[in-house]
Amino acid sequence: MLDSRWFKAAGVAAAITLAAATASHAAPAPASAATESTAAVVTLRYDDSRAGGWEAAIAAGVASWNANVGNVKLVEAAPGTRAEIQIVATGGWPQATLGPVRPGGQARVELGSQAVAQGHDKTRIAAHELGHSLGLPDTKPGPCSQLMSGSSAGTSCTNAVPNATERSRVEYAYARGLASPAPADGRLLVDAP
Repeated sequence: MLDSRWFKAAGVAAAITLAAATASHAAPAPASAATESTAAVVTLRYDDSRAGGWEAAIAAGVASWNANVGNVKLVEAAPGTRAEIQIVATGGWPQATLGPVRPGGQARVELGSQAVAQGHDKTRIAAHELGHSLGLPDTKPGPCSQLMSGSSAGTSCTNAVPNATERSRVEYAYARGLASPAPADGRLLVDAP
């Protein structure tokens, strides 16, 4: 059996390549978001210890967000430490708590195998669900170019990179670092079609 660290490394390499290729064709974020991103960076920890089989997809989804937004960073929590985002594998449809989650807060991401069984891309699912934790609602129906269009973009869509509008909204949600007034919404969003 392969070591999960290998899957994570492979996922990160794939995500960096994907993010670099997509970013070269993406519209730049609005100037105000770029300026505000130089402020304090909010670090959110995630725990994927209960998401067996999703390691590479999670690593790629995290790398995509980290490559595309500047004022919030997702990092894997050290074993035994508290994480703001709990990621688990389930047999149902993917779902997540709508954020934006703050340090010390709590969000849950469920990566459901039912969507994979129907042909949806695991990396897109992981990046999409993390987008909910960062405060983005669904934009269904929507095109493949919108990460938050989720399953409505169809099973052929593998885009795991947020578009300019999605990046801008996350940058805005975390623009003032820890002092940002927007609390986590706390609603559970189920991403069934």
